[in-house]
Amino acid sequence: MGSRRIAREMALKILFQVDLVHCNIDEASSYAIQIEDLSQYNNSDDIISFCFELVKGVLPNLTEIDALIKKHANNWSLERMANIDRNILRIAIYEIVFVSNIPKSVSINEAVELAKKYSTENSFGFVNGVLGQIEKKNEII
Repeated sequence: MGSRRIAREMALKILFQVDLVHCNIDEASSYAIQIEDLSQYNNSDDIISFCFELVKGVLPNLTEIDALIKKHANNWSLERMANIDRNILRIAIYEIVFVSNIPKSVSINEAVELAKKYSTENSFGFVNGVLGQIEKKNEII
């Protein structure tokens, strides 16, 4: 597994905690880093760095990111959406809209893989559909 995927998983765990129990980023980050065994990776600093880049990119842009989710998640309110799916979408949309050095197809694929691993068997199709619409319409905030 690549270091960026590990970082995305950690970012997802942090954002999930912040979203679900409204803890602060430092508490959620400390817990996520504690439960991950990063000692097995030579590039653990890169993993942590990219993880925090994602988390600190998503949270200040949450209003704009959530507006895109609402716009493209037909008949699904944010509150009705599974917490895990909502946060997978947030990470991917941040990458698609705000990060220029990651191909959109990579961000979408990574989000689909996260949905397959962490959510329900139907979630990856939902995530792919929402992100596909955003990518197709070349949404820019």
